[in-house]
Amino acid sequence: MEVFGHEDVRRDLAAVIGRGELPGSLLVHGPPGVGRQAVARWLARLLVCNDATADGPCGECRACRLALDLQHPDIHWFFPLPRPKGVSNPDKLADALEEARFEALDERRQDPLYLPPTDEPTGLYLAQVRTLRKLGSTRPAMGDHQVFIVGHAELLVPQEASQEAANALLKTLEEPPPVTTLILTASEPETLIPTIRSRLLPVRLRPFTEARIRAFLEERTDAGPEAIRLAARLGRGSIGRALAFLSPDGEESRAEALRQEARLWLEAALTPEPGRRFAVAHAQKPVGARGSFGEALDFLALWLRDLAAVAAGAPDEVVDVDAVARLQELAGKVRAAGIPEAIRRVEVAREAGRINANPQLTLATLLNDLAGVLQR
Repeated sequence: MEVFGHEDVRRDLAAVIGRGELPGSLLVHGPPGVGRQAVARWLARLLVCNDATADGPCGECRACRLALDLQHPDIHWFFPLPRPKGVSNPDKLADALEEARFEALDERRQDPLYLPPTDEPTGLYLAQVRTLRKLGSTRPAMGDHQVFIVGHAELLVPQEASQEAANALLKTLEEPPPVTTLILTASEPETLIPTIRSRLLPVRLRPFTEARIRAFLEERTDAGPEAIRLAARLGRGSIGRALAFLSPDGEESRAEALRQEARLWLEAALTPEPGRRFAVAHAQKPVGARGSFGEALDFLALWLRDLAAVAAGAPDEVVDVDAVARLQELAGKVRAAGIPEAIRRVEVAREAGRINANPQLTLATLLNDLAGVLQR
């Protein structure tokens, strides 16, 4: 799929390549869902294209066609994967992860708007970095350049064997082969270890306007006007986030289910009945859905910000535009001065979730905390 938007960034990158000044290692960073992987893949195509111009890759040569189909032998795209179960031998683990990577690439090939599931913990493991280093020690198979893309590179940090994986990658960044370009992508670049970050040229991608997200959804999806309008608003500058609200079969999307779950949490926090708050917390899955728990907490923070907008008399600033009437009802039940502290408490719970705190206990504590700071 051709990259959408970020014309200024692509123009600058093409100019740097035209001058022969592109460094061997880059960091493409920006909010989730703004196209970091797409820009990295576009840059990879530009580097292997046979007929590149000042505007970018031609899109027509054999190298471009193979790259667009995720089959160019000199473009290697690595990204977080679930750890294969029952595999401990390092060599077998590397093979199992490569098999899983090729299966995931095929899924992306079949569905250009593919959104990986996030309920299962994933990581960039030492075995993947070793595979990358092994491939990097060989000559390009088809042209005179090879490119390695490491998506979501911040997951070198919070996952198992992360320090080893990060250090192994650092060696490649310190001594990249002369015909190799490494492109790391991250939504939280500050979580990369400083020695890695210092060796990368940062390329920042900015969020999209709501109008551009609508244009993308109208061009590349079959969703109706109302669904697109709401998804573009809920995307908050992110095409990936907006896409997550569009379900191809017309059923409720996973993102919408999490948004409504967060709304339930907010209403539970505002009830005078402690028993209801504990019942809602008890219903939270204790294991296996930490990614979903964190996303629902993000939606809870968004509901609180919308509540603050309504309480301040600024309904036009609300993101959850389909719930303004309900937010106005809830605003009459809260102490508006307590909303900033409530958002801070949600961020504390989010951090607890990142270190694998029990979701049920974390949510029970959070709902009681919110009741204390929000209820009149």
